[in-house]
Amino acid sequence: MSGTSVKKDFIAPVLVLTVICIVISAALAVTNMVTKPIIEETEAKNAEAARREVMPQADGFELVEISGLPETVTEVYKSTNDVGYVFMLTCDGYGGKDTMNLICGIDNDGFIVATKVLSHKETAGLGSKVAEEPFADQFVGKDVSLEGVEAISGASRSSGYYINGIKDAFTAFEMVKEAE
Repeated sequence: MSGTSVKKDFIAPVLVLTVICIVISAALAVTNMVTKPIIEETEAKNAEAARREVMPQADGFELVEISGLPETVTEVYKSTNDVGYVFMLTCDGYGGKDTMNLICGIDNDGFIVATKVLSHKETAGLGSKVAEEPFADQFVGKDVSLEGVEAISGASRSSGYYINGIKDAFTAFEMVKEAE
């Protein structure tokens, strides 16, 4: 093999691929710089909308910093006009570990204002029923006893995970109230 053939057959393709990779990487970095703030703003707006959905009488929300919360409680927000609290929860589901994200609003008297599934990986047609209104609606007005709340027939594991998540929200509620 001659020196020209080696350059043409081996070195040139490697250099061309390297240049392509550098250009593509730079393009991805620029795209990320442009879209990241937009994505973060959209996520913040969606989170605010979800909080307002489970605590509609609130004027706004402030993050509550408290340690020792149940593992499933990822964030706690207090309404700025002191009508209650919103709890962000990440629970296990039938779909696996940490596959169900819930939000729960509890008023200052300890009664649920609303609950909602934000996302899940439950089985379509069975476990996914926890995200439907008939199931979530039964929590409205319930206190820590959750008396009268029933699991979904055929989806008892998914609904059990949901119910346990709401129980953890009440545990966090008690902790936050004690800390005040």
